[in-house]
Amino acid sequence: MRKTVHRHLGKVMAGTAIAVAGTAVMVAVTLPGTAGADDSGTRAGRAVAKEAGAAAGAGGPAVSPGVVEAAPAEGHKGEGRDPLTDDELKRVEKIALGKQLFRGSESVDGDRGPQRLGVDLAEPEADEAGRPDAPRRADVTFYDYRDDTLVTRTVDLGTGKVVHSDTQHGVQPPLSRAEKAEAAALLIADPLGAGLKADYQDATGEALTGPDQLQLSGAVYRAAPGAQPAVLDHCGEHRCVRLFPKVKNGPWVDARALVIDLSARKVARLDR
Repeated sequence: MRKTVHRHLGKVMAGTAIAVAGTAVMVAVTLPGTAGADDSGTRAGRAVAKEAGAAAGAGGPAVSPGVVEAAPAEGHKGEGRDPLTDDELKRVEKIALGKQLFRGSESVDGDRGPQRLGVDLAEPEADEAGRPDAPRRADVTFYDYRDDTLVTRTVDLGTGKVVHSDTQHGVQPPLSRAEKAEAAALLIADPLGAGLKADYQDATGEALTGPDQLQLSGAVYRAAPGAQPAVLDHCGEHRCVRLFPKVKNGPWVDARALVIDLSARKVARLDR
């Protein structure tokens, strides 16, 4: 396998971080240097095993294998500021979604229903802080691709009702895994993705056909006056993505010049 790949997208990127440059305003992303590394065992684990074997061979005391205790069973309901349980996560998402929102919204891949972004334990009201009987609530966030709105609904876990609902335009929270995968699928299918596919072919000897072959990091892209082609002028109002793809167990590929508009389902190259 070649260690350096260079075609239409430029050289493959390696290292612990990518400093994102350019005229557009975007969120900085740190790329983990260990992402995609072999997970069959840590260096520390191998070193311990080696030392234990050496000790046994030298007549030293045998080293007992480590024991990992099973996590305690998770209850159906948390208390106070406990993290949301799996049951609570499923329940509040179903309550927050509701039939009306489901029927009148669209996900990133065009299906009915909004794109779920996250579920978090809501902060208590000012007059509830420190109270052991304070209501336990969850904030559920969705992105509706039908009209590019961020929908946040607060659910009271005690009553099972939505107690607050908010809709915002032009607000772009971090991307979900599903959105990054859809952005990669659009890029791979677009003529501008030819360089990415060529780099992948060079690195692996195989054809790139889908996002599941890549490890994906990404950041929201917002348009800046005169900093991009006109097709990207609505980024910020639209949900736009800059991807940082990585070959699984391989190198990073520099795709920073490409922006995927998930709302319009278009790919464009930034002016340089």
